[in-house]
Amino acid sequence: GQQEDYRELLTSQRVRRIYLNEFDEEAKQSLGVKTVALVVEAEKTTGEKAKTLIEQAQQEVADEAIKQKLIRLIETIVIYKLPQKSRKEIEKMLGLDDLAQTKVYQEAKQEGLQEGLKEGLKEGLKEGLEIGEQRGRLAAVPHLLALGASVEKVAQALGLNLEEVNKIAQSLQNQ
Repeated sequence: GQQEDYRELLTSQRVRRIYLNEFDEEAKQSLGVKTVALVVEAEKTTGEKAKTLIEQAQQEVADEAIKQKLIRLIETIVIYKLPQKSRKEIEKMLGLDDLAQTKVYQEAKQEGLQEGLKEGLKEGLKEGLEIGEQRGRLAAVPHLLALGASVEKVAQALGLNLEEVNKIAQSLQNQ
């Protein structure tokens, strides 16, 4: 069945099987090998092993971005191994809910919120200005038409499309 689908790939030179029991003791202690081994860990010990891995990652990995990615990878492995548990239950099991209570996490979250708010205000202001400019151009249309400018000239001068100016001109004629 499934193994037959990959037989050609597995017999080629492109794939090399590596068994976890072939690693020497030093390699077996590495964070990377332990993370891969978590995939085949027994379900009943998965949570404890994953929690230990997360603690090891927090101590050994200096780069914060890599550390967070590794923790998310471990969490994802556990989520797939224990599909009957909710994300909150898994976070609690792994001690990640405690992480959310730390001052560093709270400060990072606050910085992220402030940055998001700043970016949102900037985008909102930009959009508001664009809407205001558009309304100003549309408000100028009746005045320019009243001065005798053609629909085409008004559209060109104000940077509006011809349809918009025609609609305004027609509504003025209907009044």
